[in-house]
Amino acid sequence: MSQTLAGRVALVAGATRGAGRGIAVELGAAGATVYVTGRSTRARRSDYDRPETVEDTADLVTAAGGHGIAVPTDHLDPAQVRALVDRVADEQGRLDVLVNDIWGGENLFEWENPVWEHDLDNGLRLLRLAIDTHAITSHHALPLLLRRPGGLVVEMTDGTDAYNRENYRNSFFYDLAKTSVIRMAFALGHELGPRGATAVALTPGWLRSEMMLDAFGVREHNWRDALDRVPHFAISETPHYVGRAVAALAADPDVTRWNGQSLDSGSLARTYGFTDLDGSRPDAWRYLVEVQDADKPADVTGYR
Repeated sequence: MSQTLAGRVALVAGATRGAGRGIAVELGAAGATVYVTGRSTRARRSDYDRPETVEDTADLVTAAGGHGIAVPTDHLDPAQVRALVDRVADEQGRLDVLVNDIWGGENLFEWENPVWEHDLDNGLRLLRLAIDTHAITSHHALPLLLRRPGGLVVEMTDGTDAYNRENYRNSFFYDLAKTSVIRMAFALGHELGPRGATAVALTPGWLRSEMMLDAFGVREHNWRDALDRVPHFAISETPHYVGRAVAALAADPDVTRWNGQSLDSGSLARTYGFTDLDGSRPDAWRYLVEVQDADKPADVTGYR
């Protein structure tokens, strides 16, 4: 990728793994300096107890052509977030892109249980991880982003506004978390637009994250081996795909056209012309509506 973001500074909050890591690496591939945050470090794992670390992500950013800087941060702690933003301000004097990808709720939701049977502590913590973290980070980071015109805020979620509005998303707490983030982008669009910045909500499709690959017992090189058990997984995409979506948005001089909107990686690929690592353009949300949710046999013809 050409260095379209050389000289730009990004903060990817929640970049340890999954979409956050893919976004950080692709911003780096475009030449950006990228601060990456999360709770999993080489010295201490988070409650996920997984091997991915923020230091690993920073190294990948640098290897891709950018400058990766790892800053271990718990985004539920306002003091830590304030210190993070102060560091970015001291070292760079600017912030051009803020990606709110903090999540951490995979081990907390219960697909099969209605709200009155769902563990309440887990449900409320899920909401804090999904919503409070984004609000805390925006509160502290946006004054720095607004120092220069043209800043971009990306609120990462699961599902488009149109899809989530018509479909129950698996559980009360998960549904509320993911739809709330979309509304955050809408609200930020109203607050940032008149001040020269842009906010969007963005969702990947069916993401081949590290955790998803583990769940299906495959790796990226042999992910298709999972199709015998989960045929619709054929529409899935790597974290780099949504990463390239963010890089394209950040490099777009007319990005304000998207302000306050709900976007997805597949539709942005058609607009900007990028592809996933294999050269395809998965259009997952259209596929979900027209094939999977319509109970048709798995067939990605015309969808990637």
